[in-house]
Amino acid sequence: MSSLTALPRADERRRAKPVLALDSDAICAELRTEIITTRAALEAIAGQWQGLETQADGAVLFQSCGWSRAVFDFETVRGNADFDPIIVTVMDGKRLVAVLPLERIRTRARTVLAPLGHAFAQYSDVLVAAGTDPLAAVARLLRAALLAAPCDAVSFLKVRSDSVLARGMPADHIVTGAPQGAPYVALDAFPDYAGYFATIKPKTRKNMRNDRNRLERDGTVTHHVASSGAEKRGVINRTLSGRADRLKDQGLTSRAFRDGAFTEFCQSLATREDMPVLAMSLRHNGAAIAEQWGFVHNARYYAFVASRDFANSDESPGRLHLGEVVRTCAEHGLRGADLMVPVMPYKLTWSTEVVSVSDYALPVTKRGLLVLNLWDRTLRPAIKQLVLNMPAGLRGLAMKLSGRGL
Repeated sequence: MSSLTALPRADERRRAKPVLALDSDAICAELRTEIITTRAALEAIAGQWQGLETQADGAVLFQSCGWSRAVFDFETVRGNADFDPIIVTVMDGKRLVAVLPLERIRTRARTVLAPLGHAFAQYSDVLVAAGTDPLAAVARLLRAALLAAPCDAVSFLKVRSDSVLARGMPADHIVTGAPQGAPYVALDAFPDYAGYFATIKPKTRKNMRNDRNRLERDGTVTHHVASSGAEKRGVINRTLSGRADRLKDQGLTSRAFRDGAFTEFCQSLATREDMPVLAMSLRHNGAAIAEQWGFVHNARYYAFVASRDFANSDESPGRLHLGEVVRTCAEHGLRGADLMVPVMPYKLTWSTEVVSVSDYALPVTKRGLLVLNLWDRTLRPAIKQLVLNMPAGLRGLAMKLSGRGL
């Protein structure tokens, strides 16, 4: 098996003053590393990139060619002068064998390399050809990224424990934040939807039948899958609005919702052919009481945003709708549904497993190491826990007074 790493020159090590070590014991002359910083250069390898996706392991939607194209296109449309993409590729002759899409982010405290579209993405990962050593691949990709885009640290948020990136993380990485979980529905483990549905606890199935019956006593309950771009944008807009209102009431927010352009970004995805959107609604008397949309990639569904009508909480519309979502995935012949972070009771009703998810960081300079330890590992988790421990009403009031959320 070929190594994908190469020793940095002594003068490069002195100039970057790295804390992160990316040493290697071999150099493969057939491999070359290239850096992509433009949309045109991305398009030149798009075919190979998409081909690599079909045979690479792991959850790679947010490191896919389609996602990267969407981010490039959106940042161009909104005229983001600070957008600084650094996509690292490794070629074995004429064959693409690894891709790590990153962008450089500058703040007053530090300069960080993070996954491309980091504010909106849900997972960090790397795309590596099957049979390639993850440790060697990640080391070579990181070395090339650091030489092309000097920074203080590399940040990988929400890394699945079963991903190539998790297996390839350098030994001196730092874990920031508390571990989380991502519920997953492995539809390909069953012959059909009926076989999967039979694994749901009988008492749970009975409770859901009762919930649906109560709704149907007051009107018709239907499930609708959006087909047109206009219908998909409708679901996108309603779920984003509902989710934003819910977060505001709870005194919470997220990386995505802190960016005022998040809605426009999501709207831009509604009709993309390279990253199909699946948008669905559970309707009661024609009005949506629970909705969800996400992406289809490599025969898997990635749930992105969901919302529900809390006036019908007694009937658990979110749980009822998720069952229809999973059924729709099965009818579309998908292998599984990734319900993504965080773990929630209604997701656990339908999931077949929960994958551990962690935040990783790699310090590159002394400044990066200091900020990672002081803020990412110490102050931010403490402040977050303090705010989460507040009563919801007080937390919401604090958010309104500050104009911000956690």
